[in-house]
Amino acid sequence: MPFNNAAERALRGIAIGRRNWTFCGSDAGGHRPAAIYTLIETAKLNDVDPQAWLAWVLAKLPDHPAKQIDEMLPWNWKAARTAEALPKAA
Repeated sequence: MPFNNAAERALRGIAIGRRNWTFCGSDAGGHRPAAIYTLIETAKLNDVDPQAWLAWVLAKLPDHPAKQIDEMLPWNWKAARTAEALPKAA
C-alpha cells in the first residue's frame, strides 16, 4: 500500500535518530525532539513550510502576548500569509 510506504519513510529519520537520543541525559531530553517533531508534522499537515513557519514563530515569540498565542498556529499563520498575498481592493 502506498500509504504505508510513505508513513514508513516519514518515520525513518526519527527511528535513525532514536539511537542518538538514548543517551540524551534525561527524560526531558527525549520529550524535546517529540515536541519539535509534533510542530513540524503539524505544519506539514496544514501545507505550511515548517522551516519558514518555525523561523517566523521563533522571531516573533519573545514579543508576542501569551493570550494571543493561537495566532502563531500553522493554520492561522497560513491564513494570514494568504490574506497578505491577495491584492487590495481599490
